Amino acid sequence: MARYPTLPFALHVENIKEMYQEIQRWGSVLISDLDSRDMEIDARPSTNIYRVVTVTNIGRPRKGDIAYSASTGKFKGYVSLGAETSWQDLN
Repeated sequence: MARYPTLPFALHVENIKEMYQEIQRWGSVLISDLDSRDMEIDARPSTNIYRVVTVTNIGRPRKGDIAYSASTGKFKGYVSLGAETSWQDLN
């Protein structure tokens, strides 16, 4: 099945029903693809939560990650402050 429907150059009465059904099928596939993508994105965690001795044990943190540093007894967040991204104490 083509990804996008092609429309006939000249529309005849008999083609209109077929064209409508093709557009309806294409729309259903598009809605299904978008719903699948949305569920995939919604299923991803928005942040990672770590329990570590020190935050330097975390190899590649992402913005929004949270860690409990056992050595300091503090929760830390990996955040952007201006041009710099670093671990900041949350408590």
